Parts: sequence; structure tokens; C-alpha cells
Amino acid sequence: MTEFLDAGLQLLDRQVVDSRGTALGKIDDLLFAEGDEGGPPVLAAVLIGQRAFADRLGGRAARWWADLAERLSGRQGPIAVPVAAIDDVGTVVRLASPAEAFPSLTAPERWLRHRLISRLPGGMRESD
Repeated sequence: MTEFLDAGLQLLDRQVVDSRGTALGKIDDLLFAEGDEGGPPVLAAVLIGQRAFADRLGGRAARWWADLAERLSGRQGPIAVPVAAIDDVGTVVRLASPAEAFPSLTAPERWLRHRLISRLPGGMRESD
């Protein structure tokens, strides 16, 4: 049981960055797989995205948040990043590859940039 607690304390709500340091989101939940021959579960992936966050909330607020997240992003379910893709866990969780290797992580950012940020005055400055 302490392994679950340790994984939760070490990973939940940590910022995820790619190999170049670009922020991709925060870890909202964890996905465990069955262990070998009745052994303890093994961490398989970290879950990122509003749907994963909604699943942690529970209740009516979670259903509302999940519905909204699905409508805005056009995807169902959270984004799973395999543990094998994690390079380092420190104050941030660094992935071994650049953001382009994780298109499902960068898609919501592109959608927000196109639909919202670009419409704000100064939202698409070259210096950003």
C-alpha cells in the first residue's frame, strides 16, 4: 500500500515537461497495471488532461467537468503517458522526448492557441 502512496506523493500534480523543457501539463492521475503473478500493481502510465482531473474529482462536478473537457478538446478520456517515456522525476517530470513525439499532449495546446489565444490582443506575439 505504501507504494501507491509514494507514487501519488511523488507524481500527482507535478508539471510535465518535454526534453526541451516545454510545459505539457500536470499529472492528474495514475494508471496501474496488474503485477506479475499476484504481485502488487505496477505503475503503467501517468494521466494528463482535464478528463483525468475530472475523474479525480468524483460526483456531479466531475461529470460536468468531464463533459466540458470532452466538448472543448474533442477527445474522450485522459492522455496516458507511459512510464517508459519519463526520463526524470524531480520538481518537474521530464519526458525523454520533445513534445512533437506526444501529439496527443500538444493537440489541446494547439487548439487553445488557435481558438482562444490568437483572438486576444497581443496573444500571438513572436516573443512568446
